[in-house]
Amino acid sequence: MHSARSRLTLAFGAALLSAAPHAQPVFRGEEIFPPEEFAAHRAKMIDRIGDAVAIVLGTPGPPGEMPFRQNSQFFYLTGVTEPRAYVVIDGRTGKTTVYLQPKNERRDASMYGPALSPGGDTARQLGVDAALPATDFTGAITALAAAHRTFYTPLAAEVLGSQSQGDPTRFWAANRQDPWDGRDSREAAFVSKLKTAAPQSEIKDLDPILNALRAVKTPREIAVIREATRIAGLAIIEAMRDAKPGMHEYELQADAEYVFKKLGALGASYFALIATGRNTYYTHYNRNTAVLKAGELVQFDYAPDYKYYQSDVTRVFPADGKFTARAREFYEIYLRLYQALMTSIDVHKRPVDVIANAVKKMDAIMASYRFTDDRIKAAAVKFVDGFRSRTQAASLGHNVGLEVHDPGGLQADTLEPGRIFTIEPQMRIEEEHVGIRLEDMILITETGYENLSSAVPVEVNDIEKTMAEPGLGDLWSRTPRKD
Repeated sequence: MHSARSRLTLAFGAALLSAAPHAQPVFRGEEIFPPEEFAAHRAKMIDRIGDAVAIVLGTPGPPGEMPFRQNSQFFYLTGVTEPRAYVVIDGRTGKTTVYLQPKNERRDASMYGPALSPGGDTARQLGVDAALPATDFTGAITALAAAHRTFYTPLAAEVLGSQSQGDPTRFWAANRQDPWDGRDSREAAFVSKLKTAAPQSEIKDLDPILNALRAVKTPREIAVIREATRIAGLAIIEAMRDAKPGMHEYELQADAEYVFKKLGALGASYFALIATGRNTYYTHYNRNTAVLKAGELVQFDYAPDYKYYQSDVTRVFPADGKFTARAREFYEIYLRLYQALMTSIDVHKRPVDVIANAVKKMDAIMASYRFTDDRIKAAAVKFVDGFRSRTQAASLGHNVGLEVHDPGGLQADTLEPGRIFTIEPQMRIEEEHVGIRLEDMILITETGYENLSSAVPVEVNDIEKTMAEPGLGDLWSRTPRKD
């Protein structure tokens, strides 16, 4: 039986090779959202900082010839994608001033093309009150310090591409403790300098305010995340089509990265988690060097960094295109239990109540499922009992947005509209060192939820049909070599 979902999936895949990217993958803010989107973000922040001043540093830029990517907090507030920029947002006056590096005629006219530079035209383009030279930033800080203004600024280290907040936080914590290094983050250095420049001003952490705002996605943000998820799904479909015994895990990664770039992604949301055989036991295995073997399952978890927003989708499929009887039993009982969790999600419900409802469905599934393998049954029992024990659960998975593990939590006791998160429970057969983990992108809506990744094959028959179709590897094998 092939559902409308599987037909939609096949239509997506058939169109892939003829699809044109929307634009170059290094998008500027105004190519992603209109100025009023960033202005709305700032207005909500101003409501929360009151009479204080928010100051945020833009990233200094890459140290070599790599694509520029702005940090999450600065992009969220300004959309500015230029290096070494600053923004000052005055809660008292409501005014936003962006500080930019001076115009460089040689770079603009001959090397890289036009960049944003100080001036009235740039201010109008960005929808801010002023765009001034970066050299004026020190004077602005001095004047605000003289007025004893309270400052809000991010205290956590900046987050760039293929990162979430926990990553640079752990990196810089380890760096501080390294006896042969000891350096701290740029943000920590800025706060130290700000304390020196404004000794009578109070300095507060802006991150909790911005993270809370980012937890609730706007319609424009949802549209970009929806497209990032579509791209992730097409990447998985191409990996399914191409997979065969004898390939390396990294060859499936190459399929996905072709799709990412073809459809306009800057890069990846995170390192590729492509695991086969015993590697499926690990939640974040990323070496991707093992060889696919007939009869084994492949776990594929990879998504793009698209217009600064992320996705996170995982699928499992057989290396040779057909589930063995045992693999099918392992996969199908997991899938039915996973679907019990997903179908229990609803708007205005507490995560703990969702889980309690899901466990009732899981118990019914376990009672009626015809197991033929004791190890699979034991793994399923342990899986359900794991959910049964979650009587204090405050979430179902991690948020996704500007970061793949987006901060902010639910900002409510219940699941409310505008939240996007994943579910990704894992089932393991400990004795065999193997696991299964699916993952979908869940958007809470006014009437319930939407699975943004529903078009990616998940039923056994749909997976096997997709894998029978020609993949990118078949295309390359038909291309004559030029020796």
